[in-house]
Amino acid sequence: MGIDLPLIWAIIIGFGLMMYVIMDGFDLGIGILFPFVHDREERDTMVNSVAPVWDGNETWLVLGGAALLAAFPQAYAVILSALYFPLVLMLAGLIWRGVAFEFRFKADETHKPFWDKAFAWGSYIATFSQGVALGAFINGFEVKDGSYAGRLFDWLTPFSLFTGFGLLFAYSLLGATWLVMKTEDGLQRRMRELGRPVTFALLLVIAIVSIWTPLTHADIAGRWFSLPNLFFFAPVPLLLVLATWGLLKTLSGNGNAAPFLFSLLLLFLGYTGLTISIWPKIIPPSISIWQAAAPPQSMGFTLVGALFIIPFILAYTAWSYYVFRGKVKSGEGYH
Repeated sequence: MGIDLPLIWAIIIGFGLMMYVIMDGFDLGIGILFPFVHDREERDTMVNSVAPVWDGNETWLVLGGAALLAAFPQAYAVILSALYFPLVLMLAGLIWRGVAFEFRFKADETHKPFWDKAFAWGSYIATFSQGVALGAFINGFEVKDGSYAGRLFDWLTPFSLFTGFGLLFAYSLLGATWLVMKTEDGLQRRMRELGRPVTFALLLVIAIVSIWTPLTHADIAGRWFSLPNLFFFAPVPLLLVLATWGLLKTLSGNGNAAPFLFSLLLLFLGYTGLTISIWPKIIPPSISIWQAAAPPQSMGFTLVGALFIIPFILAYTAWSYYVFRGKVKSGEGYH
């Protein structure tokens, strides 16, 4: 039996997207939380906590997009055609917040409030656009003769708008728990206080999506609620409840890293639920990874490059987080 190249590439892309959600999620979450923190010094500390790593986090987004083009060109063409507007808005938001990130430290007192707002709005726009794209992806795309056959605004649905708002809560939670781990004193206490209502809001979002999705997609309902799948997949929602309990308990205690780790587990379980719902479709609701795959020669050639470069990305990412470990104190960091 030969190597299943489409499966290997699907795992690589899935891993890259998961790394992006985890690592850029808390980065965007800090921008989302900006309006809830008014002290200038505390805002500087929030930004300094991600200053050494924020731009490297988006490497995984680039990797995922490039891998999709290399391994599944049909999926790349259909998804980008269907999600043109939300993806352009996402990129605009990421660029705007990146500019604001640099300029807010150099601006005078008159212009600093403008760049603070720009940083927050860039984070909101990028996150909301990602959530809308996720909801549209779950809803699926109309494909005819291998090309996208839907309308320009088919992505704009009540469900996709809801997932857009839902992702704001998910990234806010990552940002709050990251700051619990990286800061201290008043800012840390504020993040603990914010983390609890955001956790309940995210749990509600997950519950609504978990009900809404099978009610509108019979294939997803069959995947989750048919036997024996019901028994195989039951641990996912049970673990999600346990992770939520652990998160709330650690937010109320004195742990620093534990809340962030529990929030990562919570997001990972949500990601697992999404994978279970759509697998092995890469263009929902009908085209699988094997149907959309590039020729084996192309996949094999590009796989060599991917397997060479991914360990380097992991190594320099781990090294940067190791070097800049520990608490970020007021007045220290990026200038």
